[in-house]
Amino acid sequence: MRKNPLKMLWLAAAFLCLGIGAVGVILPILPTTPFLLVASFCFARGSERFHKWFMGTKLYKNHLDSFVKERAMTLKTKLCILLPASAMLMCAFFMMSNLPGRIFILLLILFKYVYFFTKIKTIRIEAA
Repeated sequence: MRKNPLKMLWLAAAFLCLGIGAVGVILPILPTTPFLLVASFCFARGSERFHKWFMGTKLYKNHLDSFVKERAMTLKTKLCILLPASAMLMCAFFMMSNLPGRIFILLLILFKYVYFFTKIKTIRIEAA
C-alpha cells in the first residue's frame, strides 16, 4: 500500500500545530486554541484514525469541543485568541507608515472583536 504524500504533509502539519498548541497551554504567550483548530483540520485531511484519536484527547475536549459542537467559547478562550493576535497586528500597525495599510489593520482588529462577540456564543462558567 502506497502512502499518499499529501496526506503525510497534512499529518506533519497537524502534529506541528498540535505541538505548538500543547506548548501554548503552558506558555500563555502562544495562543492554544487557533493551533489546535488547525491541527484538527489537518488531522481530518491526513488520517481518519489520527483525527479520531485527536478528538479523544484532553486538549481537544478542554479547548475545542464546545466550539465545534455549539459554536461557543468561554470568555477566557476568546480573549486568549484575540489579545495575542491584536498585539501582533498592533506591532505591524506601528511599524507601518502607509496610511491605507494602517486603516486596514485597525479595521481587521475591529472585525475580529465584532465577529467573536456577535457570532460566537460566550459560555458562562458557573461559580462552584
